[in-house]
Amino acid sequence: MPHFLRLLLINWTLGPLLFSVSPNRPNVLWITAEDMSPVLGCYGHPDAITPNLDTFSKQSVRYTHAFASAPVCSPSRSCLIQGSYPTSLGTQQMRSGFPLPAPMKGFPALLRKSGYFTTNNVKTDYNSGNYQDIIASSWNQSSAEAHWRLNPESKKPFFSVFNLMTSHQSRTMVWSYDRFEKEIQSKLSENEIHHPNKINLPPYYPDTPVIRKTVARFHDCVTVMDKEVGEILRQLDEDGMSENTIVFFYSDHGSGMPRHKRALLDSGMHVPLLIRFPEKWKKLAPAKAGQSIDRMVAFVDFGPTVLNLLGLPIPEHMQGIPFLGPESDKSRDFVFGHRDRVDEARDLARSVRDLDFLYIRNYMPHLSYNQPTAWPDLGEIRHEFYQLAKTGKMSPEQWHFAGPFRPVEELYDCSKDPQNLNNLIGSNNHRAILVRMRKALAVHLRETRDLGFLPEFEAWQAFEGSSGWQVGKSGSLDLKTIGEAASAVGLAKEKTLIANLRSPNPPVRYWGAIGLAAHQQKPSKSCLNAVEKALTDSSPSVRIEAANALAKHGYIAAALPILISELEHENLIVVTHAARTIELLGEQAEEAIPAMRACLKRAHKIRPPDLSPVIVLPGDQDMAMFVGFSCQAFLDQFKDSD
Repeated sequence: MPHFLRLLLINWTLGPLLFSVSPNRPNVLWITAEDMSPVLGCYGHPDAITPNLDTFSKQSVRYTHAFASAPVCSPSRSCLIQGSYPTSLGTQQMRSGFPLPAPMKGFPALLRKSGYFTTNNVKTDYNSGNYQDIIASSWNQSSAEAHWRLNPESKKPFFSVFNLMTSHQSRTMVWSYDRFEKEIQSKLSENEIHHPNKINLPPYYPDTPVIRKTVARFHDCVTVMDKEVGEILRQLDEDGMSENTIVFFYSDHGSGMPRHKRALLDSGMHVPLLIRFPEKWKKLAPAKAGQSIDRMVAFVDFGPTVLNLLGLPIPEHMQGIPFLGPESDKSRDFVFGHRDRVDEARDLARSVRDLDFLYIRNYMPHLSYNQPTAWPDLGEIRHEFYQLAKTGKMSPEQWHFAGPFRPVEELYDCSKDPQNLNNLIGSNNHRAILVRMRKALAVHLRETRDLGFLPEFEAWQAFEGSSGWQVGKSGSLDLKTIGEAASAVGLAKEKTLIANLRSPNPPVRYWGAIGLAAHQQKPSKSCLNAVEKALTDSSPSVRIEAANALAKHGYIAAALPILISELEHENLIVVTHAARTIELLGEQAEEAIPAMRACLKRAHKIRPPDLSPVIVLPGDQDMAMFVGFSCQAFLDQFKDSD
């Protein structure tokens, strides 16, 4: 049953109940929209039809500088529920399954312990191996029917979360258009439907009928989502709860459209944030209703902020800064972002943002912003980008996203260039700003013990019997040296990369191999000897990247047997890595067809392909799905020749 209909059903069956709440503690309601940049009327978007949120904005404080921790959902959700950076927790990879320390039950567990009735409707992919413990500890009710109205004790205050899927990528571009029309657009009147020929396109989108149709569809989804928000707020009014409830509205990251989701650009990280304080609690508001505030806030701050608002102690492990409540005067100068593996698409990038500037460091610049990836590639708009990229008929702004490579560094003046079109990395006038942003990022990576630079296989070995958080805090990992090796990719000379490949430290060797794969110059004999030797490395991560480096430089015959052998590895992290590498090699890896077919069969045995990708499953089942994505995408390239 669609989420909007479930809300109506709850309304019809329970009706407007009379709730009695503690006069000394407010309720807190979170309404979260999936996959949505600040494309609301109250944020000035010209195509927005969002009357409910526009009205809500007039009653709320509007934040202009709110940012997700990652441009994808599961890592961002792990940040929200724990109040700690995913890169410190080991939860930065999409559905990675690393465990957290037992005490990290999620901040709603602390509210629950203090007497709050806590409900979650309905997302729970908290991106850790013990996510089921987090669900059990954090929520009195966690289901598609969870609602404050199910509170068995009328005097208990509540903390309720509603995750609205209507603006999710599945609806905006992945579903068939017929299904979109039936389940989403049918809820709109004729004058609420966005017509493709009237829609505004950003400069980074080519102007084609397919792109116009998809962007219009996205805005239709946002308008229906706005109606769902209106229904939740109406129920709050109907129950007489509005005057004792602080309401947050925000999205989990940027929109699901190309160049938004999965990108550390503002289009992927900047989110709307509206917070309404009723008259009774307006003393807690940082500004008057209807006003905007440019204070920088990040997802890592949300959990500490709710605890602070409610007068509860903030656990030591939380790394965020409370931006509401007592003693919230300390503000942040920067927000930080991370991009790591998302599904089968491998990547690593980090970002730092202040009020005006955005700096991005791409540690895998040889990989495109527009990497092929199975789930989004079900959307017609993605293939429009692929076809246009092949013709080369794109503007520089469009090619930045669709081209085969990325800059090693990016710097944008977001106050003058909010769409991040003009990379200032070579500007002498911005040299001091670049130095400041680089330093801020370096300090952040060091202080938060960023675990993302460990290959996933090595991370599983390092965290065995413990957790990423505990191992990172112990100082047993030489993260500084590993980070320096990653920083050499795209910048260092061949000699440095070869030295890294010969390091006694496996993660350093891994980054040395990646650096040689990304290296643009023809490899020397010394380089080839080092890479060939690495094909027998003790680390499968190094073996795979060494094979990739050889393949990238034209030595596919030496590389392919290594990659094929890794498809049979017992650890599916390794298999995912190998399968993705073969997929991206494309037609030159034709000899891998039988092995990829066998690997696909193995993956489908672990996780049947008819299960929806949005369903989170424990153990190897999610990883098997990603293996299947790469194997199937690779095999599809050869359909015409079968």
